[in-house]
Amino acid sequence: MDAKTGDISGCPFHGDGGTRSLFGRTNRDWWPDALQLDILVAGGKNPDPMGEDFDYAEAFNALDYDALKADLKALMTDSQDWWPADYGHYGPFFIRMAWHAAGTYRTGDGRGGASSGQQRFAPLNSWPDNGNLDKARRLLWPIKQKYGKHISWADLFVLTGNVAIESMGGPVFGFGGGRKDVFEPETVYWGTEEQWVNEGVATRIRPDEGKALENPLAAIQMGLIYVNPEGPGGNPHDPEGMARDMRETFARMAMNDEETVALTAGGHAFGKAHGAKPADTFGGAPESEHLALMGFGWLTDKDEIAKGHITTSGIEGAWTPNPTEWGNDYFRLLFKYEYELVQSPAGAYQWQPIDQEEADMAPDARDPSKKVPTMMTTADMALKRDPEYRQISERFLNDQAALDDAFARAWFKLTHRDMGPKVRYMGPEVPAEDLIWQDPVPAGTTPSDADVAAFKSAVLASGLTVSELVKAAWASASTYRNSDHRGGANGARVRLAPQKDWKVNDPEELGKVLTKLEELRGNLSMADAIVLAGAAAVEKAAKDGGFDLKVDVTTGRGDAGEEHTDAASFEPLEPFADGFRNYLKTKASVKTEDMLVDRAQLLGLSIPEMTALVGGMRALGAVSKHAKHGNSIGVLTDRPGVLSTDFFTNLLDMSTEWSVVSESGDEEFLGKCRKTGADKWTATRTDLVFGSNSQLRAQAEVFAEKGNEKLFVDTFVKAWTKVMDADRFDVRYAKYGK
Repeated sequence: MDAKTGDISGCPFHGDGGTRSLFGRTNRDWWPDALQLDILVAGGKNPDPMGEDFDYAEAFNALDYDALKADLKALMTDSQDWWPADYGHYGPFFIRMAWHAAGTYRTGDGRGGASSGQQRFAPLNSWPDNGNLDKARRLLWPIKQKYGKHISWADLFVLTGNVAIESMGGPVFGFGGGRKDVFEPETVYWGTEEQWVNEGVATRIRPDEGKALENPLAAIQMGLIYVNPEGPGGNPHDPEGMARDMRETFARMAMNDEETVALTAGGHAFGKAHGAKPADTFGGAPESEHLALMGFGWLTDKDEIAKGHITTSGIEGAWTPNPTEWGNDYFRLLFKYEYELVQSPAGAYQWQPIDQEEADMAPDARDPSKKVPTMMTTADMALKRDPEYRQISERFLNDQAALDDAFARAWFKLTHRDMGPKVRYMGPEVPAEDLIWQDPVPAGTTPSDADVAAFKSAVLASGLTVSELVKAAWASASTYRNSDHRGGANGARVRLAPQKDWKVNDPEELGKVLTKLEELRGNLSMADAIVLAGAAAVEKAAKDGGFDLKVDVTTGRGDAGEEHTDAASFEPLEPFADGFRNYLKTKASVKTEDMLVDRAQLLGLSIPEMTALVGGMRALGAVSKHAKHGNSIGVLTDRPGVLSTDFFTNLLDMSTEWSVVSESGDEEFLGKCRKTGADKWTATRTDLVFGSNSQLRAQAEVFAEKGNEKLFVDTFVKAWTKVMDADRFDVRYAKYGK
């Protein structure tokens, strides 16, 4: 929500009204006749052929890195008859492949990006914006086959983009490997539209209709990575709208104005766009084509390919006269000429220099003896028309070194933003410099067992309640997202802006807890103190419930300061809803229980783990005071603070009859005694779903059964520890010397 305007269009799960699916359009919606493999992965079966014990980081460390780079460099100019290289060099093609693999990342939920090789699977492999990248991946197959398990597709996409830039004289900041492939499409909300960008679907930002870009989406139209290069909704006559769209989409992919200009200009220094013929003369996307094409789509006609009659974006031409050489011709031509609006052979709008000198023209992609005019897209023209973009562009025009550095850094950020902490980066080209967007955390020190025991005893004698301690630990650790590996307890950023002021964290109560822990922590880091205090509270709650156990969270966390924290970049991590704490900021276009599932997935939880955590947090009284519902709803126990199965037994008690609280908008419920009509409990959708949904009820019933109390406690503690330690990559990667 915009703090100044109160606009909720920026909130996750906000839509046009009504209730939408958490997942939007799915692959089955787009391609209903495609082979469905869901039945083979039902019940948690792992589709990864490498097996659960495969250690990709170890395999990558055994890679002959220099030999791989040499093979990739040789591939750049090894033009194949079945898909000839424009200008005899595949570099621009591979840059686009790497860019589009990484460019799906968005800050709203951390999903998308290059970190799992998703470009191989639907829907991304068939997005209009990824047209003909199926060929780029097939060109790489012999190299992937040669190096096998030592290089993932996800790493190979990005490394190939780097080698492509280097092979054409461009600047590269570095490379970090360590992205492990997945082997099925990831479930990501890409939007609800029923048409692709090339089928007339409306742009997602329509100010005249009061429509903003819905979060967590970052692309302007369905099937695009960023913006429509022809203009908003394909309209080239809206320069303000073009700059607005670019600024919004790049910001949602973690880029500022300078990075946006550098990436646009740097990427367009290479290669050409393709719009040689109307798109309807070619085939469909790979996912919709015949089996005999073996996964190829779009253009497959040999004669058309040989002639260079290729159409992807529909825009035709190169941006510079030297499409396979790094330089500053992009800005030189942008400012040297006035441009007129024309249409490509495919009918796309683009801009052509007026009275262009032959020396500034580009070679034909297949016949270097021919000269053809260069072009700019409407998006390129925004760098000249928009005042802020123009100021940056003029600086780069006159300072090649500044452009070199800005592009190299922005490219590195684009391709590595979703990798998480720098400790996860592998290989000989990892930059030494710590970058603020990597969320650096100073190294911590592991305390002694005696110090930990003394601290826990002091915490339990401090007067702080189990609920307060559990909530503080959860507030710190549960920010973690396995999508881009941001957030988590390491660094203790819960004590810094903006996290300390999030309503979900009950700031006044949190401040009281943190102040007391600061007094008691001694030599412990604040990050360790918060997690250990939560562990002590869980141990006490379990003991009060009849179970003597130890919560084995790791220690050795460091404390981040304001100088290590880009506060604005943490704003998207604020929970719009947290079902574990029964928190909902305001009613959304997605059901509240769907948002619980979404958060559980980002935390890497299984269904039993999610169920146990919800029931345990309720039993411990760890619900937010600032929830829409208040601080007592959903607890369903007469003894809050004791780790018990009360939530499940009381929720499933057949003597209780539930009804909606009418003024709550179907969010709050009252449970009454069937016989007497007396009020018994209050609950939310997130609570009742564990009794109404058949799968979740099956989980709840297990935990409510007599004799399964120990099973519940063990499952809760395992899940709790999993969340507390989710971001401890420093521990997991220690065996690699990192």
